[in-house]
Amino acid sequence: MTKTPPAQVYFADFRARAAKESKCKKIERLWQAAGFGAMFDHGALTAIKLHFGERGKDTFINPVFVRTVVECVRAAGGKPFLTDTNTLYSGSRHNAVDHLTTALEHGFGFATVNAPMLIADGLRGGSFSDVPIDKKHFASVKIAEGIAAAHNMIVLSHFKGHEMAGFGGAVKNLAMGCCPSRGKCEQHASRFTVDQSLCIACGLCMANCPEKAITRTKTAEGKKAATINKDTCVGCGECLTVCEPKAVGIDWKTELGPFCERMAEYAYGAVVEKPGKVGYITFLMNITPDCDCVAWSDAPLVPDIGILASSDPVALDMACFDLVNKQEGFCSSHLKTNHAAGEDKFKGAWSYTTGEVQLAYAEHIGLGSRVYELVAL
Repeated sequence: MTKTPPAQVYFADFRARAAKESKCKKIERLWQAAGFGAMFDHGALTAIKLHFGERGKDTFINPVFVRTVVECVRAAGGKPFLTDTNTLYSGSRHNAVDHLTTALEHGFGFATVNAPMLIADGLRGGSFSDVPIDKKHFASVKIAEGIAAAHNMIVLSHFKGHEMAGFGGAVKNLAMGCCPSRGKCEQHASRFTVDQSLCIACGLCMANCPEKAITRTKTAEGKKAATINKDTCVGCGECLTVCEPKAVGIDWKTELGPFCERMAEYAYGAVVEKPGKVGYITFLMNITPDCDCVAWSDAPLVPDIGILASSDPVALDMACFDLVNKQEGFCSSHLKTNHAAGEDKFKGAWSYTTGEVQLAYAEHIGLGSRVYELVAL
């Protein structure tokens, strides 16, 4: 039996002593090493999938780096546009008008990036295609029309922590980032509860719940506390994110594994109809404990590491995961444990997470391979 060679993951660190070693020049070299230019037919409509950052966030991918990728796509004959999908939760990107306004505020205007922007699932998240995948959790998945209809896609990811997924990289960017609100609901599909002994009745969860599924009630002891209606809760997890006393939770042991599997299936659906037409670039910098969907940027968990590129999203995420965990963690960060080199930094930030499940299952369903060769440029 012929052994499958490991996936190639190309890596450039952040050391620079001359103009030719700038981050933008390194992005160009990563592009060339990964062979992305050969993917494009002339005039190919090319989605550059990224996260524009929630208002209040400042650690999203620098628009200057995005422009470098735009120019690489143009040089290869593609027609690039920047894209993302609207959020399930209420915030500054819940509809296309607010989303585009936030993107402009964050520097993604044409003058900087030299490409138009398109919110892939339409004005209010109603524009999508059903893509057959025939997997364990889903027979088909809902992929935003602007992404489904594109000929090619370049996926730009900011690798960081995540309170439910453990970490977010290329797989999560595909899964949550390429679908409308209905697809996000299908992936979350978890129901949250409130430990009323911890609840301080501050109302933050109520204010941020997109479905108005949370109310204040009185407990048997006469104390005011939040209550979640499980019939109307869509499982977006926004209440979990904003709850300061951490009174909101789920059954971590039973819920997070299936959540990660559902994410992997959606990621598979985002690219299954674009074989050989998708490239991935991930930035290992500003590695914060939270998703870019939160309206703040915490201190990073580890030092900045570099930029990686691959045609395999699973191998790319695996390499990022390994590189982060090789670092010494910052004591002044959200890390509670696992500060030493070699220890799992994401479990150090969110002890209950099982982020590695998304990669194991993604490999199982054929999205990519966890076996990789890191090629330093």
